[in-house]
Amino acid sequence: MNLTISGHHLEVTPAIREYVQTKLERVKRHFDQVIDIAVILTVDNLTEKEKRQKAEINLRLAGKTVYVESLSHDLYAAIDTLIDKLDRQVMKYKSKVQDHDHQAIKHMPEAEQPSAA
Repeated sequence: MNLTISGHHLEVTPAIREYVQTKLERVKRHFDQVIDIAVILTVDNLTEKEKRQKAEINLRLAGKTVYVESLSHDLYAAIDTLIDKLDRQVMKYKSKVQDHDHQAIKHMPEAEQPSAA
């Protein structure tokens, strides 16, 4: 699995990198068939009052790409909500992939035919 963490208008410090990696362990624990992860952390300086922190992630799985983004005033809060959203989407995808409890048509009981009298 490849992990890429990049920052736009932001230097990715070792503390931020470690925080993202520890948060991604939760997603990897739930679904281990991850091919590639690209995390983009952005700081938008609109005005001094409205500094906005944005975290985005592209998660490539076998057969699907999951994209999630999160905005907040604090970068760590944006990362937390990003991981929560990502975890929900990965669990939903995992349940769709592993949902094999439906019965095939040939094994379903036939409806009773009305007898011709």
